[in-house]
Order: sequence, then C-alpha cells, then structure tokens
Amino acid sequence: MFKKPAQKYSGKICEVEIGTGEKAIKLGGEAVLPFYGFDGNTGNPPKVGMEISDVYPEDWIEPLKELYKDVSNDTVKWAKFVEEKYNPDFICLRLVSADPNGDDTSPEDCAKKVKEVVEAIKTPLVVAGTGNHEKDAKLFEKVAQAAEGHNVLLMSAVEDNYKTVAAAGVLAYNNKVVAESAVDINLAKQVNILINQLGIDNEKIVANIGCSAGGYGYEYVISTLDRVKLAALTQNDKTLQVPIITPISFETWKVKESVEPESSTPEWGNQEERGISMEVAAAAGVLTSGSDAVILRHPKSVETVRTFVKELLG
Repeated sequence: MFKKPAQKYSGKICEVEIGTGEKAIKLGGEAVLPFYGFDGNTGNPPKVGMEISDVYPEDWIEPLKELYKDVSNDTVKWAKFVEEKYNPDFICLRLVSADPNGDDTSPEDCAKKVKEVVEAIKTPLVVAGTGNHEKDAKLFEKVAQAAEGHNVLLMSAVEDNYKTVAAAGVLAYNNKVVAESAVDINLAKQVNILINQLGIDNEKIVANIGCSAGGYGYEYVISTLDRVKLAALTQNDKTLQVPIITPISFETWKVKESVEPESSTPEWGNQEERGISMEVAAAAGVLTSGSDAVILRHPKSVETVRTFVKELLG
C-alpha cells in the first residue's frame, strides 16, 4: 500500500495563551502548514471570536443591529449575551468610542469599561483599539492596567507605539500583545523583532499581518500569510514563529458588497446574506493560509467557519 512521505519542517509556531480559568485558549503550536495533519502536528485548532463594540453600533447593517437590539446599548450585557448565546472562543471588544475623530472617550473611561466586561465574562477577551497610534498608546496603557490578572490580548502594537503598548501590556501588567503590520513579511518581522528587543518573548506575542475583504487586495493578504508561515516553518525563522490573528469583520463589513442596501442594487440579492458570504469567504482563505484565529461579526458566519475548521481537521 502506498504511504505518502511526510514533509519535514524545521520550525514550530509558539503557543500563546489568552484568558484565565477553564475557558482560557491557546493559539498556535503548529509544526506544519495549515491543516496538514498528514505531515505532523497541527497544533491548537484555529479559534473563532466575535466582535462587539463599546458603543451602539450605528454603522452596522440593520439585521445585525436587530440581533443585538436588547443589549447593544450596554457593553457588559452585550458581552454576556454573546458568551451565553453563541459561546465564541473569545470576544473582541472594539473601543470605538475612543477614536479622536469620534467621541474621543478618555483612556481612563475606556479602561473602566474593559474592567467591567472582563470581570463579567469567563470567555477570553481581545481588546481592539482605534487605529490612531498616538491615542492607542495612551489607551492600552490604561486598559492593560485595568485588565491585570485577566490575561487579555491587546490589539494592537505598531511600529509607532510598540514601546508603550507592549511594555505596559506585557511587562508591566502581564497581558499579551498583538504586533500589527501592513501586509508585508518584512514589516511583520520588524515589529516582532522590536517587541522582542524589549525583552518580550514570542509566547506573549500574536501577529496581525493585515486583512482585507475579498476583491480588495485580498491576494496580498493570502500571499503574505503563505510567506510568513513558510519562513517560520521551513526556514525556522524565529522572528515569525508567533500565532496570527486576523480581524475579518473589521474589513468585510465596510465594503459596498456588504453594506449596499437591496433597494439600491436588487440584482445583488439579500444584503445580510452578502455580508455573511464576504465574511465567511475571507475567513476561510486566511485560515487555510495560516491564520490561527479570526474575528467575525455575524453568528451565522461563526457557525459556518467553525464547521469549516472542524471538517478540515477531520
């Protein structure tokens, strides 16, 4: 009988644990390419998280707002609702209110909200910032302090603010940090190296190498994921041997295919189904190219992607 020879890999992705107690999760740990169980150890199964916001999600489509209409005005209730009803692997709290171009909520007030949420749930928490690097540095310093003891994942540290975010998040308050770069293997390496140089090892770092919706530079995301995983596993590049998280929902729910009302483009079909399809397609692509965790918004997307992962793992 023919026996396929197993591919040998020289590298392995580090394991990073987030959360505490029985619901804590581990990302990474794989020593082979995604889902290549026939070659060796596939590590921890990819994790699927759900996005919530610290303010009412005004810009979400109506069907999504309807799902959360009873809880979305109260972040703690929303987090508990998602935990109990959908049981995601983790919850991603996006601090939309902190955006300087929006409500510009103070880091202290945001930190208080994070503390309330993390103490109300058992599910691991990922906290996403505003994308404004100056504000995020101040924000994560306070959030990391408020979340001390809960092992949250702070998303994200970039080249402009990594010293503050990573030092406060990991060294001072013992949480974990996401190293974010913009769809380029060299940039991904650079941010990881900078954080390593602060004295933070790979077991406390998760990478976000960037994301996009299908059709919007998506092939760059996939090819970058492929290159990162190949370098980490086949070339034993230790600077890239960290798990990868991809915030799918941040991108797929803002493109026209997901948000254009049916009244404007009836030929495109049901708006909600379009959004789910974009989210699932983008998630499937990044998971099979090397992402260890994805952030989604729609419960049907979560259910579909979970089934997809389970089937591929056999």
